[in-house]
Amino acid sequence: MYRVGIDVGGTNTDAALMQGRRVVHAVKTPTTADVTTGVLEALRQVTAGAGIAAAQLGAVMIGTTHFINALVERRRLAAVGVLRLALPTTTAIPPLSGWPEEMRAALNVHSRMVDGGLEVDGREIAPLVPRQIQDFATDCSRRGIRHLVVSGVFSALDDSQERAAAQLIREVYPTAQITLSSQIGQMGLLERENAAILNAALGDLAQLTVDAFAAALRAAGVSAPFFLTQNDGTLMSAATAARFPIMTVSSGPTNSMRGAAFLSGCADAIVVDIGGTTSDIGALVKGFPRQAGLAVELAGVRTNFRMPDVYCVGLGGGSLVSPDLASIGPQSVGYRLTSDALVFGGSTLTASDLAVAAGLAQLGEAAAVAHLDRQQARACMDRIQQRLSDAIERVRTSAAIVPVVIVGGGSILVSADRLGELPVVIPPHHGAANAVGAAMAQVSAQEDRVVDLAAMPAEAAIEAIRADVRESLIAAGADPGSMAVVDVETLPLSYLPGQLTRIRVRMVGELLLTD
Repeated sequence: MYRVGIDVGGTNTDAALMQGRRVVHAVKTPTTADVTTGVLEALRQVTAGAGIAAAQLGAVMIGTTHFINALVERRRLAAVGVLRLALPTTTAIPPLSGWPEEMRAALNVHSRMVDGGLEVDGREIAPLVPRQIQDFATDCSRRGIRHLVVSGVFSALDDSQERAAAQLIREVYPTAQITLSSQIGQMGLLERENAAILNAALGDLAQLTVDAFAAALRAAGVSAPFFLTQNDGTLMSAATAARFPIMTVSSGPTNSMRGAAFLSGCADAIVVDIGGTTSDIGALVKGFPRQAGLAVELAGVRTNFRMPDVYCVGLGGGSLVSPDLASIGPQSVGYRLTSDALVFGGSTLTASDLAVAAGLAQLGEAAAVAHLDRQQARACMDRIQQRLSDAIERVRTSAAIVPVVIVGGGSILVSADRLGELPVVIPPHHGAANAVGAAMAQVSAQEDRVVDLAAMPAEAAIEAIRADVRESLIAAGADPGSMAVVDVETLPLSYLPGQLTRIRVRMVGELLLTD
C-alpha cells in the first residue's frame, strides 16, 4: 500500500512516497503562489519518480499553510458571531479583549453575552435563557453572519450548556456553522474563546480549500481518501479539517519533527528544521513534539489549543547576507532561492552561497561564489552554527545529553558533528523529513475530564477515560491493534471540596488502510 505525504512550506513543497515504512521516493518543488497547484505538481513528480500511477495510492496526507497564511495576512476571513454564556460574570472582559487592533479591524465580529456558564465544580453560574440565545441567532441570520461561536465559562470541563445553546441556535438558524469553544481549547475562557473565533473565521476558506484539494486530487487520478495533518503530528479527515482548520495551522514544524523521529529512530531528541527562511527548533518526547503550555500566541492573539512548543529563528538557506558578511538574515529570498542565490545564477548573496563558498556544500555553480574569501565564509558558517546552538539551549529543559536531529532543505548550514555539547544526527532523506512525517502521521484522540477521586479510584477513572479514547480512535479510522497511550496527565484541583482531579488521556493509532 502506497501513501504520499505532502508538506507545503514557505519556500518548498515537499512530497514523499512511502510503502510501509520505506521511503520509495521524495521530491522537493518550489511553493507556488497558488498552493494547490504546487501540491499537485509535487504529487505528480513523486508518483512519476517512483513509477506508479496516482490510482495506486492508498492515502494522501497534506500539511498546508493555507490557514496560517490567511490569519497572518488577515485576508479571506469570514464574519463571526460570538455568543458567550457567562452573565452575570465576565462583563469586564468582553470578547476580543487584548486582540491587536489590526486583527480586530480585519474581522467582522458581532458578539453578545447572555446568561449561563459554570463554576469550576460544575455548578451553574446561571441557567440558559432560550429567548436570549435565539434572538442572537436571528440577529446573526439577519446580518448574514453564518459562522457562529458559542463559548461558556468552564465549558472545557462540562460542555452541556454549549451544546444546548447550539441546539437552540439551529432551531432558528439551521444553516449556521457553529464552533463550540470546548471543541477547540482548554480551560482559560478568553484563550479558548479566541481560538474558537479564529477557527470560525477560517470557516469559508477551509471548506473552499478542502473542496479544491478534493477536486484536484480527483483530476489527478487519485481515488484514495486524503487527510490533513494536525498541530500535534496526527491526522484529521478532510471533512473534519473543514470544520476545525485551526487545528492544522502549525502542522509544518510538527510534520518535520515527526519525520525526524521516524528517519533517525530517535524518540527523545532536539529537532532543528532548517528551511529557506527560518529554523524551527523543538523537543521530541517519546517520538512526539513537546506541546506548548497553556497559552500560545497566534497572529497576535492569545489562544490555548494544541500547538507544538517550537522556537523559531530567522535563519535559513535563503537568508540574506550583507556584502561585508557582517549580518545574516532574518530577511530571506524565500521561495526565490533557486533563482536569486548566486550559485543559481542570481545576484543575491545568501546563506546557501556561504556554505558553498566555505567548501561545506556542493550546490549550484561554485564558480559564482569563488570571489568570496573562504576563511571569512567559514567564519560566517561558524556564527550560524553558534546561533543554532544558542537557540537549542532555549529549548532544552534539562541537562540530559540528547541528539540534535537536523532536517530540512537548509541542512547544509550545519557541518559540525556537535552543536554545543549535543551530538548531531543528519538522517537519510532529511531534506523531505516534513513530507515523511506527514505520510507517517497517526490518528490521535484524547479526553480531558475532571473526576472526583473520592468517589472513584484514580486507576479506575483513568481506565474508564482510556476506554472512551479507544472508541474515539476507532471512529477516527485507527487500527485497533496499533493503539498506544502517549501520555496521561493528572492535576489535582486545589481549594475545592472532595478530591477533584483533572485527568487527560491521549492515545494514537496507525491509520487503517485497506486495498
